[in-house]
Amino acid sequence: MNDFQKKPKFTPELRILVASLLSMGVILLWVRFFAPKPPLEPPQSNSPAQSAPAATGSTSSPAPSPPLSPKPSISGGPSSLKTTATAATPPKAGAQEVSIVAENDLYRVEFSSRGAVVKSWQLKKYTDDSKPPRVLDVVHPQSSEQTGAWPFGLVLDDAEAEQLANSGLYLLDPAGRPGCAGPELGSPQLTTDSASGKVTNHFTAPASFCLTWSDGHLEVIKHLTFDHSYVVRVDTSVKLNGRPITAGLSWLGGFGDLTVTNPAPVETLETYYSEGGKITALPHKKLDTIDKWQRGVWQGGKDFAGLEDRYFTVAFLPPNGTAPGTLETRYWKSFYNYKDKTSGQDTSEPVPQTATASAAQPSALRVYVGPKDYDDLKKMNPPLHGLVNFGWLEFIADPLFHGLKWLNKYIPNWGWDIVVLTLVVNMLLFPLRISSYKTTLKMQRVAPEIKAIQDRFKKYKFNDPKKQEMNKEVMAVYQREGINPVGGCFQMFLQMPIWFGLNTALRYAIELRHARWFGWITDLSLRDPYYILPVTMGLSMYLVSKMTPITTTDPQQQMMMKIMPITMAGIFIVSPISSGLAVYILTSSMVGVLQQVYLNRQHPLPAAAPAKLARGKK
Repeated sequence: MNDFQKKPKFTPELRILVASLLSMGVILLWVRFFAPKPPLEPPQSNSPAQSAPAATGSTSSPAPSPPLSPKPSISGGPSSLKTTATAATPPKAGAQEVSIVAENDLYRVEFSSRGAVVKSWQLKKYTDDSKPPRVLDVVHPQSSEQTGAWPFGLVLDDAEAEQLANSGLYLLDPAGRPGCAGPELGSPQLTTDSASGKVTNHFTAPASFCLTWSDGHLEVIKHLTFDHSYVVRVDTSVKLNGRPITAGLSWLGGFGDLTVTNPAPVETLETYYSEGGKITALPHKKLDTIDKWQRGVWQGGKDFAGLEDRYFTVAFLPPNGTAPGTLETRYWKSFYNYKDKTSGQDTSEPVPQTATASAAQPSALRVYVGPKDYDDLKKMNPPLHGLVNFGWLEFIADPLFHGLKWLNKYIPNWGWDIVVLTLVVNMLLFPLRISSYKTTLKMQRVAPEIKAIQDRFKKYKFNDPKKQEMNKEVMAVYQREGINPVGGCFQMFLQMPIWFGLNTALRYAIELRHARWFGWITDLSLRDPYYILPVTMGLSMYLVSKMTPITTTDPQQQMMMKIMPITMAGIFIVSPISSGLAVYILTSSMVGVLQQVYLNRQHPLPAAAPAKLARGKK
């Protein structure tokens, strides 16, 4: 075979492979050493962009905060927060914390743009129990600082979203701007603290403004409207990546007068809700901690909900014209530690918390923060007068209370009103006192005969059938003389429910809180601090008992009648019974002395019947 017939050394396939590799090498070398360089972009700064103060309503915002990460919620379920490539809404936040004050003749409310929460809620017409007294503030700053929870904070189904919503720096927008519906009411007056540089925006009712914040994914708008009443309108819109989510408006950190000493403030603080027209109140002992609640679980079908102490309440109400049963609520308790002033030891105290949302989103609520004035609460829609705790004797307490209110129009001193009311009640009951006195005289006349019957049967035990014969003989004597055995006590039995009803009205009516009589009596709703009224009351009751004929001849029963006034005085000293009730009983006893003097003169005591006649009748 000659040389031309030999197989070529390089096949076409091999040549194509070598050519391809050489081409790729040339391209890589050209890009590495000869290609033009791209322009360099300046690095983005993470610091907030400078903007006008939030107080001016500027829409300038800092660079967006990091997107929400899909961390699991507290309940252990999957988080609803999702990281998206682009922001659903433009980021919006303030550059610094500012204060917003809304004020009318009834209250002064201070908000912080940090979380859009309430830092102070002062009720101008009421003072606390401090010495000297101060304007009452129903917000508890110590427990709120420690727990990081303030009134008007949001309660969301996701723990991370809730923390972000309650810690963001909100912008103040006058009503009427995009995303903040409603007419513009009022313009703020700006003041700046020279020491701290803190800006305060002051609104005078009627006023309306919005607090808005967004990190690009979670967006919160709170629209607040203030008028001349105790009711504040709060519209809340919360969106996650453009979709509305359930948001509850809360009152956290405690509520009421912190300076009350007896009982402790937490002992009178309760959460409550109304369902089907029935109010259910829950003291702190019946509340679970937040970890017992599964996030996302709300109790629906509520007419209203809130917190209350003895004299004040915060109530979350639906908008006017809304059907009942459209609200949802959650309630729980947390704890905060403080140093007890008496023992000096660290003490843990429960703090009842509550949150309310509307079934429809965005949420629209009316919030009442003020006194539990029976007549004013009764006029509200829905009526709230059931929060005034007159108890099961309301049918007695209510007319007595309104009788006092009517008297107060003409005698502007609640102590003297109680005195006049006592005189009226005793004059109305005087016919019963006369009837009771006549019955007492009859029973005293036959007392020796009754004693003789009882002596004949005293050897028998209480459950012996012979005792039935004794009772028949005693009742025969009463029937013969026309005596009603309980007639002598009927007037006293009728006074007892009046005492209980009046005590309830005096302790729970806001009008009697800090009501002064004279001298040392500066609060008719509380007990006498020096126990002068209870002691005087006991002495007057003892005097009446000495002047009243005794129907029994049993020495033990006579002793019980003598020590009863002492027992009553002791109860008033030990128990937190209102001094107003002591004024009523003292006045009633003094009137009773005068009435008894009159009765003793008009109906002198008859001579006692000989006991031997009763014994001879066998």
